[in-house]
Amino acid sequence: AHCPNMSPAGPAWPRLRVLRALWALLVVLLAPWRLWAIKDTLECTWQVVLNNFETVGKNHASDRFFNQEPLDTVDEVFSLLVDAPIDPDERYLGFPYFLKINYSCRGESSEALVRKGHLTGLKPVVLVTFQSPVNFHHWKIEQLQIQMEAAPFRSREWCNAEELCIMSWYMPMPIKNGSVVMRVDVSSNGLGPFIPNKRFQVNINGFLERQRDNSLQFTVGNELFDLIPRYFVNVPSRPLWYTVDQAPVLILGGIPEEKAILLTDTNFEDFFLVELSIDSCWVGSFYCPQANFTATIYDAIATESTLFIRQNQLIYYFTGTYTTLHETNHGSGRWVRILANECVKKLCPVHFHSNGSEYVMALTTGKHEGYVHFGTITDGRVSFELLPRQQSVCNGIRVSDYLVILYTIPEFIPDARGLEFLMILGTESYTNVPMVPKGMSYNEYNNLLFIWGNFLLQIWYLLEGSYQVYKLFPSKGWELYLSLQLMQQSSLYAPNETMITLFYDDSKLYQLVYLIDKQQGRLVKRLVPVEQLLMYQQLGNHYLLEQQGSHLTLSFANFCPFTVMRLLDLPNPQIYTRQERYRAQPPRILEPSGFHNNNSLAVYQGLVYYLLWLHSMYDKPYADPVHDPTWRWWKNKKQDQDYYFYLASNWQSAGNVHIDMASYEKIYDLKAENELPERIFLDKGTIYSFSVFLTARGHAFLGASSQPGSQVGLAVVLADPACIEAVVKQKDLINRNSVLFWVTLSDKRTCFDQGISGHHLMKTSMLIKVVGSSGHCFQNTHQGPRMQGNLMVPLLIGCPPGKRLAFDITYTLEYNRLQNKHYFDCVHVDPEMPCFLFRDIFYPFFLIQDLVTGDSGSFQGSYVLKVVGGGPTLDTIKDYSEEDIYRFNSPLDKTGSLIWTTRNSTTTEDSAFNIMSHHSLGIEWLCLENSPCHDTIPHSIFAPEFFFKVLVSNRGVDKSTYCDYQLTFLLHIHGLPLSAKRAFLILMVSTSVFVGLVSLYIIFCLLLPFMVKTCNFFRWKINNIMASESSYIYSIPSNTRAFNKTSLTKSGSSSRGSSNILSKRVAESKAEAEETTGKWQT
Repeated sequence: AHCPNMSPAGPAWPRLRVLRALWALLVVLLAPWRLWAIKDTLECTWQVVLNNFETVGKNHASDRFFNQEPLDTVDEVFSLLVDAPIDPDERYLGFPYFLKINYSCRGESSEALVRKGHLTGLKPVVLVTFQSPVNFHHWKIEQLQIQMEAAPFRSREWCNAEELCIMSWYMPMPIKNGSVVMRVDVSSNGLGPFIPNKRFQVNINGFLERQRDNSLQFTVGNELFDLIPRYFVNVPSRPLWYTVDQAPVLILGGIPEEKAILLTDTNFEDFFLVELSIDSCWVGSFYCPQANFTATIYDAIATESTLFIRQNQLIYYFTGTYTTLHETNHGSGRWVRILANECVKKLCPVHFHSNGSEYVMALTTGKHEGYVHFGTITDGRVSFELLPRQQSVCNGIRVSDYLVILYTIPEFIPDARGLEFLMILGTESYTNVPMVPKGMSYNEYNNLLFIWGNFLLQIWYLLEGSYQVYKLFPSKGWELYLSLQLMQQSSLYAPNETMITLFYDDSKLYQLVYLIDKQQGRLVKRLVPVEQLLMYQQLGNHYLLEQQGSHLTLSFANFCPFTVMRLLDLPNPQIYTRQERYRAQPPRILEPSGFHNNNSLAVYQGLVYYLLWLHSMYDKPYADPVHDPTWRWWKNKKQDQDYYFYLASNWQSAGNVHIDMASYEKIYDLKAENELPERIFLDKGTIYSFSVFLTARGHAFLGASSQPGSQVGLAVVLADPACIEAVVKQKDLINRNSVLFWVTLSDKRTCFDQGISGHHLMKTSMLIKVVGSSGHCFQNTHQGPRMQGNLMVPLLIGCPPGKRLAFDITYTLEYNRLQNKHYFDCVHVDPEMPCFLFRDIFYPFFLIQDLVTGDSGSFQGSYVLKVVGGGPTLDTIKDYSEEDIYRFNSPLDKTGSLIWTTRNSTTTEDSAFNIMSHHSLGIEWLCLENSPCHDTIPHSIFAPEFFFKVLVSNRGVDKSTYCDYQLTFLLHIHGLPLSAKRAFLILMVSTSVFVGLVSLYIIFCLLLPFMVKTCNFFRWKINNIMASESSYIYSIPSNTRAFNKTSLTKSGSSSRGSSNILSKRVAESKAEAEETTGKWQT
């Protein structure tokens, strides 16, 4: 017999009314909130492009981020800034790019909107977040941000208007060594139109190079410009594999019969189709039975600087050019084939980096089936190792007893009996379809292991902390949502579409979809409406028809246990998030229009570059008097601040630019924003506390009036309860129908030893969950609905980044002067490295400096001090061996090699080294006979000097922190004593020299009169000889007188006069000599 379908009692139209009501309700729920909340506000969004120096001011110019070298073009502009708070001796550099910022609103002209926004006071505020590098051995681990304000700039293109036609905002796009992934958050300064905050990924693409014609070309292959439908239509979707949060460039293969990939450096906001320049070999052999050859790139993995692909059984990798990571060019320049003799059937990613490296895995078949080729990528260098080293995994499972079976996968797929998902408890029935696992993923934060295969064919959604799994699509909610988007003619949806991949970006789920609309194909990235789909499942499955009078009404059950959820009493976040932030504003332009020019933007570039350079250089072992990286920048200019302001107020600043020193600073007092931090770092015994305020739905307090109880509950789920603990205290606010929970999270001091700041942190998590809220509670925001009730925070246990040990030279000098009653510096004073006298007791003090919060306090823990190197000059300092370090520093040394000693009796457990603290009795310098500082040869008349390379570490002796503080610094000691032998030798030599000089002086005094007499005698002899020669010259022979008798008669008088004068002079000279001799004889 045929049974008709059952229908509810009553008129025939209620079903149609219910369907129409559901459609209307979904339209309201899924439409943008401004349609019913803020109708008069336009839907506006920020737009960001990259420009270099040459394209600033050009309307449609856009550049790719590949150049990583600083530019020195800004230094010429700084040379013009006289009477400005800059150092004229510094060489200022700039970054190669600017960030150009505009905004647009739906249905409005972008150019007119930007002008309107500028005239109403709008200024974009940009927060750039640098991702920490993978290799923490090479680069310092830090969470760094810089907040900048964009400067208005007029277009340089021709315009009819007198003032401006087109304008934009510009700001420097900073680069930080060690970081190739940058997150750019653009927000408004609160003036002008309402524009929601927007986040952009601005990553460095190290796989581009500039050609001679100034065009850009990919180094991995050639760009293709046609997206042929056969590349994507009816092609299975594939996973997007990359190192989480570290890969600047993402790649996606799977294009049929083409050695091409999709490549993007903006998380698929835009992308390129690139044909790879590989040889496409097919190497078949008896151990690698390839059935056929294909050009398809099946597996593609992106890491921080290296791309991996698999084609057939071959693996290739390509290392990009990233000088910010490797300092030198480690780019491979071409695709490199690796594991050429192996038959690789699968290339698998390792999603998280560890120990300063990234990893991939190659699974082989044939002769090495059961083994794994484990690839390690460190600073762009790739190496593979065959694991296990002894035998294959298959053989190891058969013969090993120490392997623990965590879970046995059923042989066949269970029979779900129509259920959307099934929890396997061991009592279910099974189908005859074999269960074939295809992969697994392990979440190291919550210790969850996920396995999938042919038993998971759709896309499911699991909210962490719950056991409820939701099917997103295909589903009824997805079909309805798709229909509504097609009705609204959304550009992100089409009747004919193929999903290419699915991935998370900024904690949101996105699809990459190929759409065919009007015979045109295109790839789009679109947000998966998870919240809307979950809301539909809740409302579509739980509604009631209630009879009210003569008609039926539709009502929905809301299963969310609360109406309001707020976080209160949140502490300042920086001490827990370890987020360092700088602030920089553009220099003030002295122009009536307020628009910047090329010179002022160049100054902005140089100032931001110098600010970040100061940050990178703020790692000196000697602590500055003021704990701030910018202190040295302005320390000699602050006193003239009023003068610079006076010049600017009177429009007299050089270059029409005024630099405000207060606009470039480090921020230490960020406030909480009513939400839990992105992550929490926990040092030893650290406590984090906050409050959760919940307003219950309906009547939450039931039971006897004497003991009322709330039906709203809060649970805290800890991934590692042996390491951390949480305490929740509840206070019922009955008159407000609300509950207040105080949550305190603390470290148990048990799960971590000691580590360097930011290194080898233990990953775990905390989940705050309102009981019964998973998948049921949503909050409407200006960006659409978002889920409420589940808050997951990653926790990192260990030594937080941004903490360091520094030598407190200021207090050390003060205390040493007080204890020793004097202080003698070196003859040649070095303000960066003061000297200490050898014979004085040395009292060192150290600081624990927090680079994030700005705190700087005396180190109160214990430490071990060792001299690990040294030399008489800075150029001759050498490091000592481990054996030498022991002899020079250990109180157990019996070889006479100690450099120093202390009166403290506390030593390490093996008594090898002394344990010091801030209460120690000081250090006495010894420099015993076999020590390197013994018998130091002086290089001048001053006492010998020596430079000690000192290592201070609290590892193993300080139980108050997880931090392994290590500080290495140079200590300049002067006034070292000489050895007895050398002192006696110097004494003998000095005495001999002195006696010799005295003897020479006495001898000289005794012999001086005889020497003078001898000199005078020889002088007299010389004078006589000269007089005789002169007399001979003027005498006349007899024959000559006879011959010239007439002439002599005429000149007789004159000749006789000359002879008389000459005879007189000779007589005077002889008398003078006799007189002098007589005086010396008396």
